[in-house]
Amino acid sequence: MRKFPIGIQSFVKMREDGYIYIDKTPFVKHLHEDGCFYFLSRPRRFGKSLFLDTLRQAFLGRRELFKGLFLYDNWDWSKQYPVIYISFGSGVVKSCEELQQRERELIDEHCSRSGISLSAVTVSGRFRQLILQLNQKFQQRIVVLIDEYDKPILDNITDYDTATAIREELKNFYSVLKDSDEYLELVFITGVSKFSKVSIFSGLNNLKDLTINKKYSTICGYTQEELENSFQPELVNVDMERLKRWYNGYSWGNGSVYNPFDILQFLDDKEYKNYWFESGTPSFLIKLLLNNHYYLPQLNDLEISETLAGSFEIENIDIETLLFQTGYLTIKSRNEVMEGFFTYRLGFPNREVQTSLSDYLLYYIFASGSAKESKRLALSRILQNNDLDGMRNLFTAFFAAIPHDWYRKNSIAEYEGFYASVFYSYFSALGLDVRVEDATNQGQLDMAVLFQDCCYIFEFKVIDKSSTENSALSQIKEKDYAKKFRADYPHIYLIGVEFSKDDRNIASCGWEEVQ
Repeated sequence: MRKFPIGIQSFVKMREDGYIYIDKTPFVKHLHEDGCFYFLSRPRRFGKSLFLDTLRQAFLGRRELFKGLFLYDNWDWSKQYPVIYISFGSGVVKSCEELQQRERELIDEHCSRSGISLSAVTVSGRFRQLILQLNQKFQQRIVVLIDEYDKPILDNITDYDTATAIREELKNFYSVLKDSDEYLELVFITGVSKFSKVSIFSGLNNLKDLTINKKYSTICGYTQEELENSFQPELVNVDMERLKRWYNGYSWGNGSVYNPFDILQFLDDKEYKNYWFESGTPSFLIKLLLNNHYYLPQLNDLEISETLAGSFEIENIDIETLLFQTGYLTIKSRNEVMEGFFTYRLGFPNREVQTSLSDYLLYYIFASGSAKESKRLALSRILQNNDLDGMRNLFTAFFAAIPHDWYRKNSIAEYEGFYASVFYSYFSALGLDVRVEDATNQGQLDMAVLFQDCCYIFEFKVIDKSSTENSALSQIKEKDYAKKFRADYPHIYLIGVEFSKDDRNIASCGWEEVQ
């Protein structure tokens, strides 16, 4: 049995204990040759910490760990560098004072290992002194590796005052690096989010951002080639196209990669599950989406500016930026709309993320896992039996099941996007092909659901009072939205759904089959 490194972040442990390792060491050489100051943003559980430890062992000169890897014969092992490795990944920091204590402990650990005594009182002063004394003691420039640089901020992102105070403390801590250039061989900083240089890396103008750098787009994650070459025995009898649909699709500008956590879990038990998603639920993001009346269906085809994709601030959290940086959306394409002005088209990376995010949204709304699951199971049976009356009754029951207290928190019942998002989430959570705002020569239909040989076309409207005529259904017919699907689907159903914002439920649901 070969050993899968599930959850292992130590390069030393992987190499010494015989775990499978995908060789990312060419990137170590490229980084050392290309520059000095680097920043990389990647979602959680994508191998950032493992790569940082790979860097650490290379600069410490531990050649024996790299036997059989690219770097073994392509690195100057005659030089060993002092390495300062700082990680904010463990525990939860709840205040600026706790952060300062954590910083002091990390610095003191390095002092203890290196036999260095510091006299400075402030945390930033001690950090600066540590760099200078290591340089003096070993007569060599220092390598500084910082992992999860942003976790103390993200731990408090819903508390503006605490998050801001922590950001300012981190800004002060990291500012030591800008004045220590002559003593540093390499600086590599990683995290999930990307705050602007002004807000947290003030003065580090030479910090090279690798997040959407084509040369380093596959520095974390498994490419298709790496997967097939390294896991060939485990991939026998695996449907590769299905595997791609479930776990591939993450892209940062050049090619796509699999999430390592997903792949290792799948190869271990050979079941398609939401491994990565379930390892950390995005409750904060769901609250943002709902509180901002976000139209969830548009997430699968979203265009944002290059600036918006780059970074965000505590004072102004852009949902799209946060979804991209945390891995729930990924780059589908980059377009130059005008000379020098680029946009990114974002979408869900794969089936796991799309179905899981939709499912979690429903769980948050209904506050009852059993109620949500029973209705989802009922919807799957309704689709299999093509029971349109049953679908109408079921969706009526969906909205009736939403707790009254939930509506008191916001005015979301007045928005068409909310009702459409619930419909979309249920179909998407079943893993169906759901098309939203699909363009025709007559306009844009709200939603089309494709299942086997059937196409269901939906139009949604929020009304004040119900009427005998279903205007939503009339619009589908007048615009002939079915035209573009006739060649591929023998059974097409037009479904007009009107919602009463007073009753917070379906006021009218008309449907008919296109002949």
